[in-house]
Amino acid sequence: MTLAGLELWQWFAVLQHELLLFAGIFFLLGAIDDLAIDIVYFWRRLSGQARTIRVDGEMLADEALSGDAAIFIPAWHEDAVIGDTISHALNVWRQQNITLYVGCYPNDPATMAAVMHVASDDPRLRLVIHDRDGPTTKADCLNRLYRALEADELRAGRRVRMVLFHDAEDLVDPAGLALLDRAIRVVDFAQLPVLPMPRVDSRWIGSHYCEEFAEAHAKAMVVRSELGAALPAAGVGCAVSRMALLNLADSRGGVPFAADSLTEDYELGIAIAAQGGKSRFVRARAEDGSLIATRSYFPARLDQVVRQKTRWIHGIALQGWDRVGWGRSPLEFWMRMRDRRGPLTALVLLAGYALLALATLGWGASLAGLMPPVALTPMLESLLLANFGFFVWRTVCRFAFTSREYGVLEGLRAVLRIPVANIITIMAGRRAVMAYLRTLKGSAIEWDKTDHGAHPSLTLSKRLKGKRPDSAAPDVGRTENWA
Repeated sequence: MTLAGLELWQWFAVLQHELLLFAGIFFLLGAIDDLAIDIVYFWRRLSGQARTIRVDGEMLADEALSGDAAIFIPAWHEDAVIGDTISHALNVWRQQNITLYVGCYPNDPATMAAVMHVASDDPRLRLVIHDRDGPTTKADCLNRLYRALEADELRAGRRVRMVLFHDAEDLVDPAGLALLDRAIRVVDFAQLPVLPMPRVDSRWIGSHYCEEFAEAHAKAMVVRSELGAALPAAGVGCAVSRMALLNLADSRGGVPFAADSLTEDYELGIAIAAQGGKSRFVRARAEDGSLIATRSYFPARLDQVVRQKTRWIHGIALQGWDRVGWGRSPLEFWMRMRDRRGPLTALVLLAGYALLALATLGWGASLAGLMPPVALTPMLESLLLANFGFFVWRTVCRFAFTSREYGVLEGLRAVLRIPVANIITIMAGRRAVMAYLRTLKGSAIEWDKTDHGAHPSLTLSKRLKGKRPDSAAPDVGRTENWA
């Protein structure tokens, strides 16, 4: 069978060749980009400049703050977890000069009831009810909390010193508050690591967040901080000085967040840096070796995971083009290029899996004598070898960083989960592009949040409960013992 003068098998070979060239080149460019981060990270580690500090977690849990602190927690349909989050935070953060501002909506009585159920007589909890029905956007809910803070400051006659941000499902670290307070003495924005907790009910989907954050918040964010680049906020476990937030609000019509943003947390850190503010990624370990971080369960179902990652790609990679720009320095341009790799990564991964399917089909047809083997040029062979070498290196890094936080078993699972993570990226990338195209046509942006039904407060080490560890008790500070 011929088509335009070529046999069918020849067209097959041409398609395979072009896919291989396309995927190979872009895989290689991405690998070189990642390698540059690796080189900076390991050089800083070997030179002692980028190190994880050791602190006395118990001492930090009792340490007095430099000033008043406000903690913003926006909530929509979070009645399953918000009570545990509030109870744990008020229990382990013993400082009295803090206020938890929990934002709820009038058409969400279940969440309001859950907040009031744990309110007790603690004056540090403040329930703020939005003046409109939900869901709006998370940024809009945060702006409502900001207005409540302004009203409280006006009544008290003084401003708080810093504002922290958390989500309704977070498990805060007892030492995290004081650690952020120390950082805000010298910078305008500070971020603690995020440590997803492995899910026994979703080893292959929900737990794939473990390796992503373990590597990103042990390496990529550390490099950004060391190089002085703007730090994108994770939206949880981060603190902003009151003056930096005030300056941001003054530049945006009186509120610090753009209500039409899907990733207001990412934009927060970028915007503060754009105003000349200093940032720091705060990475520390307690005496038992556990990382001082914000812990939580991430979504377990495939549809929820894809929806969440769609929002991230849509907000950061697509909305970010016109919302935060590309930065004024080569360093900022590089970092924002990395942030916006999501859609291209999804496309290249899709091409790679299509190539794998074609290669398998061609190999089978060749064995059956239906077509001759597809010959590779020396250039393509070199491209394949280079990408294979980088893939091995990336796999080693993923295993090492995941094992450091979760143990060797989870590190091995992280390697086996690579195809799962790639498929999720492809699915989320496609949905993000479609969602972005809809917004260009005028579709409204809503808080497309994920549902949370599990809270990690029942599977805690003594340190995270805010109790002094018993010297005779086994070390349960390592996350792998909570799975």
